[in-house]
Amino acid sequence: MKPKYRFQWYQQIYENFSNIREEALKYAQDSGLNKFKDSPFGTYPGSSSCPGALPNYVLNEIIRVNKSVIPIRRLEDELRNVIKDIYGDEYDSAATNTCEASLRVSFETLMAPPMMRKGDAYRARIIVPYGEDYEYLASYGRPFPPKYKNIGVDRSISAGELAVEAKCLANLDSVLVRFAGAKYEVHGIRQNIVPLLTRVDPLKTIERFARVANRHGQSLSGFGILGYDTCGYGYGEKDQKGISILKKDIGNLAKDYDVPYLLDGGGGMPVIGMGPQNVGGDIMMWSMDKAARSPICGLIVGKEEVMVPIRKGLGMGGARYGEVSSHGKGRYAFMDPGRDSVAGLVAVLKMLRDNPEKIKKPIDQYHDIIVEEFKSLEPNRFTDKLIIEKSYTMGGSELNYENTWDDEDFGIPIFTLEDLWANTNPMVLALDEMGVGLGATIYSGNMFLVPGLGTLDEEGDLIKENAKLAIQALVKSVEITCKYSGLTD
Repeated sequence: MKPKYRFQWYQQIYENFSNIREEALKYAQDSGLNKFKDSPFGTYPGSSSCPGALPNYVLNEIIRVNKSVIPIRRLEDELRNVIKDIYGDEYDSAATNTCEASLRVSFETLMAPPMMRKGDAYRARIIVPYGEDYEYLASYGRPFPPKYKNIGVDRSISAGELAVEAKCLANLDSVLVRFAGAKYEVHGIRQNIVPLLTRVDPLKTIERFARVANRHGQSLSGFGILGYDTCGYGYGEKDQKGISILKKDIGNLAKDYDVPYLLDGGGGMPVIGMGPQNVGGDIMMWSMDKAARSPICGLIVGKEEVMVPIRKGLGMGGARYGEVSSHGKGRYAFMDPGRDSVAGLVAVLKMLRDNPEKIKKPIDQYHDIIVEEFKSLEPNRFTDKLIIEKSYTMGGSELNYENTWDDEDFGIPIFTLEDLWANTNPMVLALDEMGVGLGATIYSGNMFLVPGLGTLDEEGDLIKENAKLAIQALVKSVEITCKYSGLTD
């Protein structure tokens, strides 16, 4: 008997976990996936805890710089040259040990109130959209209004006061603003609010942002948003050049208030996709070991005005006797990426600059496989409700199934990010049993799919057989979950 209420339905799914695991294991045996048991692969290289293998053009450069004594400063200057080739002389760059480090130095340098000077410390406020992955940005300030004060509690493997929420900077508040046209529903087994963002209205949303900015104008110190550009993250409506309308409008609003506009590209890809120059951004950063397959590091690209204090804080702003660059003990010396990371990062950026089709081709091929394999999804009444969107900005494709709930009935189950960390997402559990669970990123009705975990060879070309098997396994994991959710044709 089908449950009447959503929470009962998710409980029923949870009670079928053993059946889901058993059927997934049988599929792996029947399909031949078990041959990858000793060399597992996955659908998205989106975790620094399990990055993909480095391509030869990166490894060779790391080997080269280790054969002689090369000061890191020289590599960092080479990084600046490449970035200016790509973005123009008005932009500059810096490398850090992680993207989170890039966020930290940027928020503390550009948006948090000063720690020195006389008088009482004032408070500052940043505006952050209440979308998905909000914790990466919003956790740098205390949530405002207070109704949002607990939303970060479960947002990581180790959340709470000593993890995600401990990122909070002194006297900084994060004002959360809802997207107009979005739905905020409770889903999942580890139940929490899920922002469903495929129908965001950019014009009404920017009006909402403008009202909130006006309300907090005296203490407003910046805007921070995710640098993704797909509908599942609320940025699906684009102009004729393919640039998110809402992102550009936020850039204009930041200019009106003369405050920094920061974009967190996280697991995405620089150069071939959207950059800060396309949306009026002051600064953008990426986790370069994910889609881009460099050694683990963060890349910051920003306008020279904002990069000057950041580079000085990192110890890159020049020696005291007047040189234009250095590698020393700045405020953020603990964010030093190291020589090999910078060398590998430069190699990746040169490939993106000089041969972008080399990077785009496997993204295109992977997307085609995703589209083809999901045509066979059962229940087949859901296939025309799927949104599969390719994005070079994200380095792959987003598959969103929010619209399977359009008929005012239960659609494909939606799981939360908290389910991912709590091991209560049956699609991910099924993929684990099949040996394809590495890096599976399925939450909030979104699947983030990027080649790179066992699906690219040493030269960075797609291994089509592996990619096809991985996506077939993903399709099967959805089908098995639907079966034990009572969703059949």
